[in-house]
Amino acid sequence: MLRNMQKNGLILGAFALAATSLVVGTQFLTADRIAEQQRNELLRTLNELVPASQHDNDLYADCAFIAAPSVLGAAKQPVYRARMAGMNNAVVLRTTATDGYSGNIHMLVAVHRSGTVQGVRVLQHRETPGLGDKIELAKSPWILSFDGKQVRTENDARWAVRRDNGMFDQFTGATITPRAVVNAVQKAAWFASENTEMLFTAPANCYQEPSA
Repeated sequence: MLRNMQKNGLILGAFALAATSLVVGTQFLTADRIAEQQRNELLRTLNELVPASQHDNDLYADCAFIAAPSVLGAAKQPVYRARMAGMNNAVVLRTTATDGYSGNIHMLVAVHRSGTVQGVRVLQHRETPGLGDKIELAKSPWILSFDGKQVRTENDARWAVRRDNGMFDQFTGATITPRAVVNAVQKAAWFASENTEMLFTAPANCYQEPSA
């Protein structure tokens, strides 16, 4: 009986090892493909927010990491710069709303050099389907309500949902999610307008190869 138990244990161990090897191998083989898909999706979103008429540089490559955790919601966030014929036109900041209903909400916020918000897109979230997920453009045009808006002061009271006497609609049955997005976009837009020179002159360092 003991011998049978040992034999069964060896068989189970072999199956576990084979399964683990298969998972690791699959991840290794698909990692580059997944990274390429993520890069293409990011490029598509960047070009939605900053059309080709506003830049002749490589938006993806012209990227700098910026440290502004209290404003952008993370220790470092990438900022993509749009330039045309040497002129600085717009920045696209990645920002994170850390107070979403179901966790972090990751976004891109495009801000023209004039301080006007060109557009906002949600990259990733875990908000409630049918309620909070209306922050996705595929589910609702709500995210387009930021287009053309400008933050006048650091604590611009207009930048709030209507329930809080602001100018942005909330969702029926879901106020926490839009409130978090509005707050994060306001902070990012104000930060961009107040730090334009720094954002455009920071060295491009998002994709540097690690030093040996």
